[in-house]
Amino acid sequence: MQNDNTFLGTERIGKLLFRLALPAVTAQLVNMLYNLVDRIYIGHIPETGSLALTGMGVCMPLIMLISAFAALVSMGAAPRASIRMGEGDYASAERILGNSFTLLLLVAAVLTPVFTIWRDELLLAFGATENTIQFASEYMGIYALGTVFVQLALGLNAFITAQGYAKISMFTVLIGAACNIVLDPVFIFGFNMGVRGAALATILSQAVSAAWVLAFLFGKRTTLRIKAQNMRLHAKLILPCVALGLAPFIMQSTESVLNICFNTSLRNYGGDLAVGAMTILSSVMQFAMLPLQGLAQGAQPILSYNYGAKSAGRVRKAFQLLLISSLVWGAIQLFPGVFASIFTPNEELIVFAAKALRIYCGVLVLFGIQIACQMTFVSLGNAPCSIIVAVVRKFVLLIPLIYIMPQLVSDQAMGVYMAEPVADVIAVTFTAILFSRQFRKSMTALELEAKNSDA
Repeated sequence: MQNDNTFLGTERIGKLLFRLALPAVTAQLVNMLYNLVDRIYIGHIPETGSLALTGMGVCMPLIMLISAFAALVSMGAAPRASIRMGEGDYASAERILGNSFTLLLLVAAVLTPVFTIWRDELLLAFGATENTIQFASEYMGIYALGTVFVQLALGLNAFITAQGYAKISMFTVLIGAACNIVLDPVFIFGFNMGVRGAALATILSQAVSAAWVLAFLFGKRTTLRIKAQNMRLHAKLILPCVALGLAPFIMQSTESVLNICFNTSLRNYGGDLAVGAMTILSSVMQFAMLPLQGLAQGAQPILSYNYGAKSAGRVRKAFQLLLISSLVWGAIQLFPGVFASIFTPNEELIVFAAKALRIYCGVLVLFGIQIACQMTFVSLGNAPCSIIVAVVRKFVLLIPLIYIMPQLVSDQAMGVYMAEPVADVIAVTFTAILFSRQFRKSMTALELEAKNSDA
């Protein structure tokens, strides 16, 4: 077994975080750009562009759910594989990879018929109307057939990142995005396939990304390799990985529930203008979150590997740098009002959205603390705490506050937006207290373990 990722335990932490985080941030931003371009193409379909775009929007909760299942497997398994590598147990790390490969295939085998057979019922439940169900159903009918490619591309790419191959991981995203941007106009306009063409372009691009990932993980350049003897599922091996992946799964899969709660409440108190402003707010939040997620992805293999190697000092340093980097990026978002005019020429909506943005993103600078702590919990294999902080922020705080805050202020529409910063302040405070106690305990135990092994 070649151990050419030992640089995770020896290279200077600052240089290492920059080396691993930069490709991850780049990939996240390119992926966001692709999504914008994809929507532009669909929106410009002659005669039916606006309905087609709305139909695709209705599909997004289902698409996010498919991605969330990939995270359920990979975001728990990849950190555990990194920890095993840090311990020097590469055989166990490869068994985790092999089991994850099998589980991702099984997930795809279940999700594909579910989203194919019951897609119309699911789409109607998520807001499709008589005008948009045709476009949503056409898009989802083809996209669902490519579920296996989504699972493999997203799920296995995490194992490339976990080994420290950040550039290879970045190219997985870049290749898929480039293929999609090229294929979209060919299928949508060239073959006159409309939304079906957009869906076909997407799944073919995901297939290319999946092929790239598989070629690497079956090849000779990787430290961890997919092998047939590791593909048989073992509950004791894979269940702790799935438990650790529950927090990212909850974060992603519940976004659609959150959107429904915000939109229904805003429709009651502010009408279409408030709902339209929410689209701008969520886009700004997405822009802010993607680099933070890229930083966290870059830090994950450093934290996990050094935790497995019992190097408490390097784990502390990696967390400190992740926290500082996340706070710096959050500070950039303190003046988000300029973003409103990017998304709409409507003057009334710009004024309303700018006011809402100042409230909605008022404590966004603090969210870097939440991201850094939550990713560190996952990276160190602390499943209970990672799940707790995910559940507390969304279910215990944010969703109830969406309905409570409008009753406490005179401007009820703005009260709905206030739910976000209020929830964030409480959630970050709770997370920071929980993290400081758990992290100190973990590092003390790690240092004691390292002393005993040296004795």
